[in-house]
Amino acid sequence: MAAKAAPREGGDQAGTGFRIAMHGLTTRGRSFLAAGLTAIVCAYVLGQPALLQVGVLLAVLPLGAVLLLVRTRYRVASGRRLTPGRTPAGTEARVQLRVDNVSRVPTGVLMLEDRVPYVLGPRPRFVLDRVEPRGHREVSYRVRSDLRGRFPLGPLQLRLGDPFGLCELTRAFTAADVLTVIPQVQQLPELNLSGEWAGFGDSHSRAVALAGEDDVVPREYRHGDDLRRVHWRSTAKYGELMVRREEQPLRSHATVLLDTRARGHQGSGPASSFEWAVSAAASVAVHLLERGFAVRLLYDTGEAVSGPDSGNGLSGEAAGLLLDSLALVQQSDGLGLSRAEEVLRLGGEGLVVAVLGALEDEQLAELGRLRRRAGTAVAILLSTPSWSMVRGAEDPEVEQRHHRLLGEAGWRVLGARSGDAIPDLWRSLGRNRRQQMTSRHRSTP
Repeated sequence: MAAKAAPREGGDQAGTGFRIAMHGLTTRGRSFLAAGLTAIVCAYVLGQPALLQVGVLLAVLPLGAVLLLVRTRYRVASGRRLTPGRTPAGTEARVQLRVDNVSRVPTGVLMLEDRVPYVLGPRPRFVLDRVEPRGHREVSYRVRSDLRGRFPLGPLQLRLGDPFGLCELTRAFTAADVLTVIPQVQQLPELNLSGEWAGFGDSHSRAVALAGEDDVVPREYRHGDDLRRVHWRSTAKYGELMVRREEQPLRSHATVLLDTRARGHQGSGPASSFEWAVSAAASVAVHLLERGFAVRLLYDTGEAVSGPDSGNGLSGEAAGLLLDSLALVQQSDGLGLSRAEEVLRLGGEGLVVAVLGALEDEQLAELGRLRRRAGTAVAILLSTPSWSMVRGAEDPEVEQRHHRLLGEAGWRVLGARSGDAIPDLWRSLGRNRRQQMTSRHRSTP
């Protein structure tokens, strides 16, 4: 929770504070002041002492309210807490505000207004009653956005008013926070993409001493280690007891490729094919992290985002970095996937899951070359015309041709249409694999 003390209401430069407070006169206060001055002038012109008394009273009331606010000596501090700090698009986040009276005198009525972008909803306003010395008040409100992005919250504005509503002063705190709206992440079913791909586990144990005694990777002796594993040569070299590291876990790597080309997507807003693709990439990336993969997020522009390798499965920091990047990604003006191909050329071994928009022959050729640099390749190919408002825009023959060419290049292709659920689509990948294995078994003599 961030807190920042507000400036004191009133100070050594009383004249400056009084002039500032005069600008805070409300419509009622200005009306009282104008009516009072008019009555005083009329009293002198008409010679009416009683009218003069009424005019003085009307003019003194707003001036007294201004003086009361200028001489206010209390100090307040504010804090803000977001729950959660990252919220998926279409869900609500709770913002809790706290106002502390850090002075020795009670406050008057306080009016709070927090600045929020219009996409999160209207500006929340609260009225707080008198806050006792060293006391505090807490209020909360909810925000919701169907759009991804990072949205500033604050600074908090504090309005001070007199009991008659003749004058109001506004003070703004300096502290602000940022709400990150990430794409929706859907839970995907567990699949065995390939017998050798398991993220972590016994299938990834590698003996490190297969080439001879010189290849042994030693480590420090730990309580409970088998004394038969003591490596005496390393013990003599380092001056402390060392043992052989019999197995070393090998972590699988995966790349999630997201096609952000504007020409490859259709639709607008949260219901566009691009937003569906972003949500699919986020769901796949988090799913692979949960399975122990070291995941890299790659865009068609060549930009890559990798989370820190925690070495023990799902890393909250890794997932946060990938989701933060997807929260800000926008459509690009790129024409192809050559830049992504260059990145994979430098290190493309492992699983590749590509979420693709509409393709042309040039992109199909690039995907064919890209497949040769990956271990297992899965393509989620969007039928983007299904996201279009134009009926009859789809061409089944073109889609079948693209599926066939990608399949011949070694990709496992999943066709996605508007309204398809990402978990159901991912589950169909396992069914396709089982069908392929069954057909191979039947065709074997």
